[in-house]
Amino acid sequence: MSAVTVWYDSACPLCRREIALMRRLDRDARITFVDLHSGTGCPLDQGAMLARFHASEDGQLLSGAAAFAAMWRQIPRLRWLGRAARNPRILALLERTYIAFLRIRPRLQGLARRLEGDRA
Repeated sequence: MSAVTVWYDSACPLCRREIALMRRLDRDARITFVDLHSGTGCPLDQGAMLARFHASEDGQLLSGAAAFAAMWRQIPRLRWLGRAARNPRILALLERTYIAFLRIRPRLQGLARRLEGDRA
């Protein structure tokens, strides 16, 4: 049984790459990855789930940097970062960084889609 559930947007090229990397690093299969477009169901409105990264750890729904930290804690190579995020100051810094990323995410998604199109 997995320790963490992660919901992701398979329509997003950035998300697909991130999740592919996390799947490779999750050698003990401690994370359940759920595609938000699979119809499996979401704990929140699908739009809210697509707007921010979400994970569930110990029955608690997390979003943003806290969700990333929960995922990282399950992966040996990243566990140190996930544990460091238990510090409120570090988590706040990671959350500010994530919010800044969300502002530029649409442009990065467009770039990634164009790059994928060039490879096809």
